[in-house]
Amino acid sequence: MSVVTLLGVNVINNPAKFTDKYLFEITFECLEPLEKDLEWKLTYVGSAQSDSHDQELDSLLVGPIPVGVNKFAFEANPPDTSRIPLDELLGVTVVLLTCAYDGREFVRVGYYVNNEYETEELQNAPPAQPIIEKIRRNVLAEKPRVTRFNIKWDSEATAPAEFPPEQPEADLVADEEEYGAEELAEEEAELADEDAEAAAAGGDTAMEGVEGEGVVVDDDELSDDGSVDIEGESDDELEEEEGEAEAVDGDEMEVDKPEPAAPHVAPVR
Repeated sequence: MSVVTLLGVNVINNPAKFTDKYLFEITFECLEPLEKDLEWKLTYVGSAQSDSHDQELDSLLVGPIPVGVNKFAFEANPPDTSRIPLDELLGVTVVLLTCAYDGREFVRVGYYVNNEYETEELQNAPPAQPIIEKIRRNVLAEKPRVTRFNIKWDSEATAPAEFPPEQPEADLVADEEEYGAEELAEEEAELADEDAEAAAAGGDTAMEGVEGEGVVVDDDELSDDGSVDIEGESDDELEEEEGEAEAVDGDEMEVDKPEPAAPHVAPVR
């Protein structure tokens, strides 16, 4: 169980100019006293092709942390445009808000950010050299992607099975009080609706022609030991059919007449 639970994040100045600072109001709950501070960071993803363009916009140490619900404001500088490829300055990117305790990250909140020109004229015909002061950003604050990690806090009892944890194996399960739980529930509901529609569309086709077919066994077909000849044919009938097959195909190929096989029986289930 996490000692610190993120309850909410509000993006205060949104939308805003590309050159404006980021401002977040963060609410979290602490369940027990902590010996060290919490370290919050905001990272701007400058390119989808390489993490070498990522920028840490700002970091903040928060502490000492009292037990209970806490709230604070986190202000971060805008990204340095000289470190962003020109062809990726506009369009959709991501900012990551993370928090770590004693160097161990335990929560990460990702937001999509859309960068575009303020006027429709510039949007339709963007200049070859970007005009930074005319670009605005819009953080998709309603759809955060929250990832949580199990870490060791102050006591050994809180340490996960493997320490330090492998962060790609994040604990994505959120309860009703955790930030991002509502958005995760909506995504799961949408996937469930899509699966139900697909099953309804293909269900009748898959079962078509199956209903009503089966094998009916009369009581007089049962043998003394309660079993039944599921082939439904006697040895004499089999020999007659084999003889007819030889007569028809005799000009083309020779067929060795097999010894009559014992009838295959199976217990009635």
